[in-house]
Amino acid sequence: MNKLELVKGFLHGGDYNPDQWLKRPDILDRDYQLMDQSKINTVTVGVFAWGRLEPEEGVYDFAWLDDVFDKMNSRNGHVILATPSGARPRWMSQKYPEVNRVDSEGRRHTHGFRHNHCYSSPIYRRKVHEINMRLAERYGDNSALVLWHVSNEYSGECYCPLCQQKWREWVQHKYKTLEALDDAWCSSVWSGLYSDWSQLLPPSLLGDSKVHGMDLDWHRFVSDMTIDFYQHEIQPLKKVTPNIPVTTNFMAESLKEGQYTPLTGLDYGRFAKSLDIISWDSYPSWHNRYEITAETAMKTAYVHDQFWSLKQQPFLVMESTPSCVNWGQYNKAKQPGMHRLSSFQQIAHGSDSTLYFQIRQAQGNSEKYHGAVIGHDDSSDSRVFKDVQQYGQDLEKIVEVKGAIKRVRVAILFDWDSNWALNRGGGFGRPTRLGIQVLQKHYANFWHKDIECNVITSDMDFSQYDLLIAPMLYLIRQDTMKKLQKFVQSGGTLVSSYFSGMVDSNDRVNLDGWPKPLQDIFGIEPKELDTLLPGEHYHVSFNQKEYETTDYDQIMKVKNASVLGYYTDNFYVGTPAITRHQYGKGTAYYIGARLSAEFIEDFYDDIIQSLNLDNSFVELSNPVVSVQTRYNEDYAYHFVMNFSEQVQMVNFRRPSFDLLTQREVTKSVQIDKYGVMILKERQNNTLH
Repeated sequence: MNKLELVKGFLHGGDYNPDQWLKRPDILDRDYQLMDQSKINTVTVGVFAWGRLEPEEGVYDFAWLDDVFDKMNSRNGHVILATPSGARPRWMSQKYPEVNRVDSEGRRHTHGFRHNHCYSSPIYRRKVHEINMRLAERYGDNSALVLWHVSNEYSGECYCPLCQQKWREWVQHKYKTLEALDDAWCSSVWSGLYSDWSQLLPPSLLGDSKVHGMDLDWHRFVSDMTIDFYQHEIQPLKKVTPNIPVTTNFMAESLKEGQYTPLTGLDYGRFAKSLDIISWDSYPSWHNRYEITAETAMKTAYVHDQFWSLKQQPFLVMESTPSCVNWGQYNKAKQPGMHRLSSFQQIAHGSDSTLYFQIRQAQGNSEKYHGAVIGHDDSSDSRVFKDVQQYGQDLEKIVEVKGAIKRVRVAILFDWDSNWALNRGGGFGRPTRLGIQVLQKHYANFWHKDIECNVITSDMDFSQYDLLIAPMLYLIRQDTMKKLQKFVQSGGTLVSSYFSGMVDSNDRVNLDGWPKPLQDIFGIEPKELDTLLPGEHYHVSFNQKEYETTDYDQIMKVKNASVLGYYTDNFYVGTPAITRHQYGKGTAYYIGARLSAEFIEDFYDDIIQSLNLDNSFVELSNPVVSVQTRYNEDYAYHFVMNFSEQVQMVNFRRPSFDLLTQREVTKSVQIDKYGVMILKERQNNTLH
């Protein structure tokens, strides 16, 4: 058992930067008083402190960090200690310019921004190893240390000569011969054949930018380089402190208004294998102008569930904000009650922490207006501080929930390779690919019905699920096809859609029609995909109702599947749109068109009923009231959360006990705007 597992309660706290306040000991003393008042028990320290830890090459100053450990030990608190590679010291950039990244147009960065170091640089790797070793040797046995926070928000690419050479080595190792490389990348197109490995450069707008197989491999290479750098970082930590788990904070991103997904630039599915515990930085856009609160909550839940699924064990929210962020065009404060609600949503979906950026608000520069527990006014009387304080008190009431797991029978399949290839490919509708958004549309149906979902990769085990949902799985490897065959043959239910199985693992179009294993599973053969223009719609008849299509209509040939829905207009009127096929002991459904949320709900109704997936605790689900459940050996803990601006009535099938109010709950309750209940139920349905 590692040190983190020995912590009894939830981690509550976050990024603390005393290195910004060393000339103000009065402020540092005040920090700990306010932490105590707000029930903060954990600090993440040292994330961007390399310049303080090593102000000159080979000259170290740990006194201020020693003080943090002393103060946290004196209050039985916990320290998450970061390795500082996310922001190197200025002297290093000046003396060793090779540590600075080169962009895709060949320009080497100067010092002045974080997260722009070169992962290939031997000097940078050596310097990182040295500082990490010193931190591990100095603090490894300190009783306050519970977790290593390795670097920060890994991301980005480098095109320097060192990385170009690493890229050539990576490609040569994968393909062995130039002939195999040319075949995989279809290099004969546009006279791109290689005659020497030295000709191989990274994809760039200055050179190759249209070679899809190259672009896909570049994404894989960037992930591999990032993971390799991370593994280099943790070597001294694992050597000196094998009992202290390691993590790094994964991210979510909002590439367009209304989108919120896990970061797509790195393959977190592969990266997760090197982490002891998953952690991520959660910054959804609450109170926005383009969707209701419950829609924002659904997308946030999806991201939580995807990060849970990477290891299918409790994760950590490493960063969140108690009020607002600072990087948007418009940075709204959380309304009263939203901090508590959104933080409990983290716990409901499997987090064992609520950690913030930042504990004390910076006085200057980029993050001076980012939300914080302690504001510029240094007050314990602010609304934000009181929200954090109340939430900290509530966390202490639910200590028994920590470590509880989830029981999930439905999985959605997400594949980073497939997503990269889907978004890179030409043809069809470029703005309307929206693969992850389609996954979220399917996910939303189950979230609205309080049915838990995992979001898994194609490398994971399918057999533990009754229902596997895999729409728009554009790239499907041969081994994944075999796994899908086995899943359905063994009794599983599989749902897929248009834009699936179109290319192989090198992003080359599958010749000779749809792959035979997929034809066997679904009993169909897709023939043509019609791209609809903005505002263009056609219709599908399903279960005696008509639904509008948008963006894509798949024309298909039915081999031995049953047709559940037909197109009712356009040149494919009367042809199949929705099919079902019995394959072995299981069933495979194919949805040929992009259809509305109303269709998705109606489509899954019979499947949910036949598989007995309904939530057994609530009598009737409410799409704006989310019920999520965590389990330990004896109890179920139902988190009931109102993501609306109105009072909602909720009816339960059985009585329970509210951990927050310490009261028994009968079958019917009203839950206030942004209200939360955490209902404890013995698993044999008797109240404790």
